[in-house]
Amino acid sequence: MVVNIANLYGMNIFTASGRLVGKVQDVIVDLEKGEIIRVSLESLSAVGSKEQARQILKDKSILYKYVKSVGDVIIVDDDFKER
Repeated sequence: MVVNIANLYGMNIFTASGRLVGKVQDVIVDLEKGEIIRVSLESLSAVGSKEQARQILKDKSILYKYVKSVGDVIIVDDDFKER
């Protein structure tokens, strides 16, 4: 799936069953592979420490492998949380 990253910012994220998860605040990209890795529900640009960034990535981001589709909104698997 080819996606313009700039278009993802501010998009609503819903589960496949219709539950609103939040809005995309940041996108994490693997520059070597040219792939989106995560979408974050909280901005990483204003964090004060590595620990805060880790916490946001753990609790307030979604691995892109759980994204089912991108259109007017982003649809993720119902079980998008990492186990």
